[in-house]
Amino acid sequence: MNDQTIFTPFFLDQPLDGLDDLVQPGWIVNRPDLPEGQVQDRMTALYEPLAAAVETAVREGPRPVSMAGDCCASLGMLAGLQRAGVDPKLIWFDAHGDFNTWETSPSGFLGGMPLAWLVGRGEQTIPQALGTDSLYEGKVTLTDARDLDPLEAEAVAGSVMNHLKLVTNLSSAPLPWGPLWVHFDVDVIDVVEAPAVSYPAAGGPSTPILGEVFQYLAASRQVMAVSVSLWNPALDSDGQTQKVVLNLLHSLLAR
Repeated sequence: MNDQTIFTPFFLDQPLDGLDDLVQPGWIVNRPDLPEGQVQDRMTALYEPLAAAVETAVREGPRPVSMAGDCCASLGMLAGLQRAGVDPKLIWFDAHGDFNTWETSPSGFLGGMPLAWLVGRGEQTIPQALGTDSLYEGKVTLTDARDLDPLEAEAVAGSVMNHLKLVTNLSSAPLPWGPLWVHFDVDVIDVVEAPAVSYPAAGGPSTPILGEVFQYLAASRQVMAVSVSLWNPALDSDGQTQKVVLNLLHSLLAR
């Protein structure tokens, strides 16, 4: 399967330096000049061209692969998929739940809210601006999420999402039927093997374990979209995390 990579070197609404060496011929680099204003408005302006690129890729044939500095860029991916007529099942790999809202978050950190936004929980400023419909929670599989805030944990437990605490459980049961969108936050990896993350959580699956799960997903031939929340390049002086992540991504994309 051919892939169209869309590279968005931002963390929330701020440019993220140190990742330009990743860019390969044929990639789309999403680096617009953002307007002054509220953070959510700036993020919407960032995700609109991402959504457009995803839509074009799906309609023309290549599989969209979004690489961005944080998980909120997943909003642009969903918008683009829906505009192209795709109703995906979502598998979300993350050390965290990203399932907070203003009411549950101890810090108010927007980067801890995107999965909640995708399913229609909490503030909907960005999804509404992008014209997305909420993803039904029953179509979401959250895997790992070993580090949850207390009220966030209650929300996850009360959701109809499928929460698999062990990523290996993905390969021991039938996958959801239909097109799969896989979201992969680097911090899901064992922090010893991939330490260059801004919000580390102790533990996590090893690279070989994740690689086997990704190969299982790739073999299904159902993965029609991939989004990646990247490492912090300022913390990756030896390139270890970059190497680990790119190898895993190649397994998921069956390269």
